[in-house]
Amino acid sequence: MKARFLIAEDDADLRDLLQDDLEDAGYETIVAVDGRAALAHLNDENNFIDVLITDVKMPGMTGDELLKATREKRPEIPVIVVTAFGSVEQAVEMVKNGAFQYLTKPFETDDLLRTIEQALEQSEPLRSQARLRRELPSSPPRLIGASRQMKDILKLLGKAARSNSTVLITGESGTGKELFARSIHEMSDRKGAFVPVNCAAIPTELIESELFGHTGQAFTGAKQARAGLFEAAEAGTLFLDEVGELPLAVQPKLLRALQEGSVRRVGADREREVNVRVVAATNRDLEKEVAEGRFREDLYWRLNVIHLRVPPLRERPLDIPLMIDHFLTKMAESTNQPPFNVTSEALAILTAYSWPGNVRELENALESAMALAEGFVITPDDLPARIGSTGKVSALLARGREQRMTLQDLEKEYILETLRLTNGNKSRAAEMLGFDRRTLHRKLDEYRAADPSFQF
Repeated sequence: MKARFLIAEDDADLRDLLQDDLEDAGYETIVAVDGRAALAHLNDENNFIDVLITDVKMPGMTGDELLKATREKRPEIPVIVVTAFGSVEQAVEMVKNGAFQYLTKPFETDDLLRTIEQALEQSEPLRSQARLRRELPSSPPRLIGASRQMKDILKLLGKAARSNSTVLITGESGTGKELFARSIHEMSDRKGAFVPVNCAAIPTELIESELFGHTGQAFTGAKQARAGLFEAAEAGTLFLDEVGELPLAVQPKLLRALQEGSVRRVGADREREVNVRVVAATNRDLEKEVAEGRFREDLYWRLNVIHLRVPPLRERPLDIPLMIDHFLTKMAESTNQPPFNVTSEALAILTAYSWPGNVRELENALESAMALAEGFVITPDDLPARIGSTGKVSALLARGREQRMTLQDLEKEYILETLRLTNGNKSRAAEMLGFDRRTLHRKLDEYRAADPSFQF
């Protein structure tokens, strides 16, 4: 598909010149006589625009105002500024505010084409993500993904939402199990509240009264009657996170509540009917817990009517770029900043990393990178060291396979990447590589002997 350019320029001669140069180079163009007309094109979600070229000074809406609107509405689109000599300072300021580059009038066609090729190359990951988002079927809010695994989960999620059966969500820590549970509730017809409870965070002696409530004077410290979480979730959904941590003594009472649809407060002599849908989650292997006597088999089967497994992030790398875009947009909005871009190299590293902490680790890493980034572009140098080093290894191995690199070449590239990551700090690099300093110095000496121009 040909790249498409939006040209915002009030000077008809320059507008025609830009259009002719771009179409002669094989690109498609849309022209706008001023900033407001350009914004109308940007607001049309059906308009696939790859690059915006804008003047600085235009009637009605300036180039700077158009840049700001573009960064807010279509952050994937790089902006190239064309400016007269007298407006260079404004153009430089626009680059600081997120424009890709500026060209001073009059400029050579070769300079224009070289700049747009660079803009297209660097913005490709974000533009691909934006195209994919527009093509994806609608999914519950906050659930991001285009992988086959996510599509299967979303299909099962819709079926679960239409049912009142209990759901067991399994997956590693940080995969977002509560988010899936909340989505089941939001997609369902249940009008009551979504009530989450972390079973591992409640002291053993209090968990029964937390779940089922208690009467006044039921135990020391119980001065008045109190409803439990089952009653709080009336007509809604009770989410039992870390259900595998429930004490064995409480498990029969939970089983009875699920079977009978009623609860008995601690100290009470009668049961109360409840209309509650239960969704449970765990990062434990409950079948193993059952086999080892730590979890009741009958409760396991009562919870596991619909089973939803959330795969770890490393099993669905296709979703990582979309999640990066989602988190960067969300964090930029919360801090009143323009959305950040990610360079192709940084995106490759983030996609190659194994993410043992899953979605939670990804979000934290991006927050850290935003704080360290210069301007609004995240580079490999802005990534946490643990991600930069291991991610670069994965990316390096992939490149090595493509280029048929020898083991010695791969080792050299790995050492140099680690030195760049540590800004030349050999002690820290040696520690990350698992070498002592003497071994690292010896290898660097070998590289210098083989190539006198080698520097590091």
